[in-house]
Amino acid sequence: MSIDIRAPRPSRRAVLAGAGLFSLGFHIPFAAQAATLDAAPAAPEVNAWVVVKPDETVVIRIARSEMGQGTLTGLAQLVAEELDCDWSRVTTEYPSPGQNLARKRVWGDYSTGGSRGVRDSHEYVRKGGAAARTMLVAAAAKGWGVPAAECRVERGVITHGPSGRSTTYGAVAAEAAKIEPPKDVVLKDPKDWTIAGKPLKRLDTLPKLDGSQVYGIDLKLPGLLNAAIRDCPVTGGSVKSFDAAAVSGMPGVKRVVQVGDSAVAVVADTFWRAKTALDALPIVWDEGPNAQVSSETIAATLREGLDAEQAFVGNKAGDVAGALKGAAKVVEAVYGVPFQNHATMEPMNATALWTAERCEVWTPTQNGEAALAATADAAGLPATACEVYKIHLGGGFGRRGATHDWVRQAVLIAKELPGTPVKLIWTREEDMTHGRYHPVTQCRMRAALDKDGNLTGLHMRISGQSILASVAPQRMVEGRDPVTFQGLNPGGPEAAIGYTIPNILVDHAMRNPHILPGFWRGVNLNPNAIYLECFMDELAHAAGQDPLAFRLKLMGNHPKHRAVLEAVAEKIGWDSKPPEGVYRGICQTMGFGSYVAGAAEVSVSDKGELKIHRIVAATDPGHAVNPQQIDAQVAGSFVYGLSAALYGACTVKDGRIEQTNFDSYPVMRMDAMPAVETILMPSGGFWGGVGEPTIAVAAPAVLNAVFAATGKRVRQLPLKDTDLRRA
Repeated sequence: MSIDIRAPRPSRRAVLAGAGLFSLGFHIPFAAQAATLDAAPAAPEVNAWVVVKPDETVVIRIARSEMGQGTLTGLAQLVAEELDCDWSRVTTEYPSPGQNLARKRVWGDYSTGGSRGVRDSHEYVRKGGAAARTMLVAAAAKGWGVPAAECRVERGVITHGPSGRSTTYGAVAAEAAKIEPPKDVVLKDPKDWTIAGKPLKRLDTLPKLDGSQVYGIDLKLPGLLNAAIRDCPVTGGSVKSFDAAAVSGMPGVKRVVQVGDSAVAVVADTFWRAKTALDALPIVWDEGPNAQVSSETIAATLREGLDAEQAFVGNKAGDVAGALKGAAKVVEAVYGVPFQNHATMEPMNATALWTAERCEVWTPTQNGEAALAATADAAGLPATACEVYKIHLGGGFGRRGATHDWVRQAVLIAKELPGTPVKLIWTREEDMTHGRYHPVTQCRMRAALDKDGNLTGLHMRISGQSILASVAPQRMVEGRDPVTFQGLNPGGPEAAIGYTIPNILVDHAMRNPHILPGFWRGVNLNPNAIYLECFMDELAHAAGQDPLAFRLKLMGNHPKHRAVLEAVAEKIGWDSKPPEGVYRGICQTMGFGSYVAGAAEVSVSDKGELKIHRIVAATDPGHAVNPQQIDAQVAGSFVYGLSAALYGACTVKDGRIEQTNFDSYPVMRMDAMPAVETILMPSGGFWGGVGEPTIAVAAPAVLNAVFAATGKRVRQLPLKDTDLRRA
């Protein structure tokens, strides 16, 4: 059974009127910060997750990062649900990674990526709320001299049933903090949820609307200096020389600093003055051998990998070679995706304050613990002598997760000015040309069809980059990168293929160019869904069958994959005739623990102009903590996925990325965005992610519809590079 949540989005007036119900504040423990961020009054914590103030304000601590995806509100809902508090009194704060280290990681994992914010922490945050509730009730019962079992709680009010006496969480919080936390707590059945599972307004809406939300780039500290940086334009290159004297007398300039082997920074009283001086600074680079690399040479290397003998196997069953040899028809195609930039609206930035005894950093980060490790390493101090204060992110998408190069740079610069806070801001050009890009890959697929049009064998050879080989080699498995096979795995809860094919081989010829890869929202699930789902369409047409019917024949052992696919087919009206000139495409995949499907309606004019009219998406994440946020995340996923499919490509010339700003790396605009309809169908029993899975169905749904409209298969992205005029 599916739940359609296509509720009208609230008007700005409604948001402004309703957002006042909630308050949001982040306490950043640095005295000089009071001018920009209000520090919360001290109050005894009930436990690590919950602080209740005497005025009944409930502070819920959130270890994961908020970057627009709504994780802060969702996790607060889970804690508040088990706490049984008054939701209108809830506020939140980030505990720092230094505090987490000092308290033996009481808040668990700080990493916010892979759609893990809720699905990997739901159990222990709920237990935190349930434990706090138990302690608060015990404190009230102790004060009354009655059994705790005779007490009940509703919206932060504790009532003793037999006597009718009542008190509040705020009144007993100090005593509750003295009680030994329970070792075991019983969590609520999701069917009994009254706060979690509901489409509540986000806690971070009002500060973003009224401009009070402080992002890293906004941060102000007394005596703050600003830094602009330029790294060697070719990855792997270094600084040969620079002439600091040429700019040292310019207005506001305080210092010219070499940062590591490959970068130079200018520190000044304002960022504009730092950037102006940096633009005037003579720098000579040693670009090294990578300066000979281009998109063409990288593509040639990947093409070679398609025929290489050695490859890492991700999924294998039966005898693919035999199936292809005995096939009535063999269908073959090669697809490819380019490098993609994260293109966060807020460029990389960090503020660092270094002394010989301590180093503090304020930065937007998806992983406070990784930022702390980068800080300590660059500072030359033990982690216990360092601290990182997380600030809301102006976009993350994976860029601010595994790699914290900008944090390291900020600390290295601050070391040159001990005791002075220095804010490093990357220019847009620096941000675009020194990212950690979605890996470039190609995929050759060969499939065997029997005389009845049944798929009997499939070989998928992926050639291209490994993320883990660069970012996290310790996670490699005997040289193989498991992330490469997202959505193509033989089974399991993370990212499994949704079809039963008797003979299958999915392998990876690893080819790593010098352009550094990184986790990019949706990661390898995105290209893999394009490869498989567009090729499935090709196979259906080669077999003379309807693309939906062709897929469904292969999904007998995959009921959850099938359910979301059938849901979008029904909603889009697959079996009915579309409006004149409108054509449809359909696809499905599974990733980050969730099952998703998409269907698109498009038209293509005689001039080859594409218009995407409508996209329907179905998602089964197991449990839905906030349906409204899921609806928003699905829509946001399509903005991101369609931007990449239609426009996004980072090309390489003379060893460097050519796209330097949004004029050469465009993103989806409002006038091009289709209507999005979301079908939320949580089936229970598991916890999946929602921030990334539906990105993967954006491109194949549209590409399959484009074929239906034009008869042209777009196998190399972005789509803007293809002439869509009918032949």
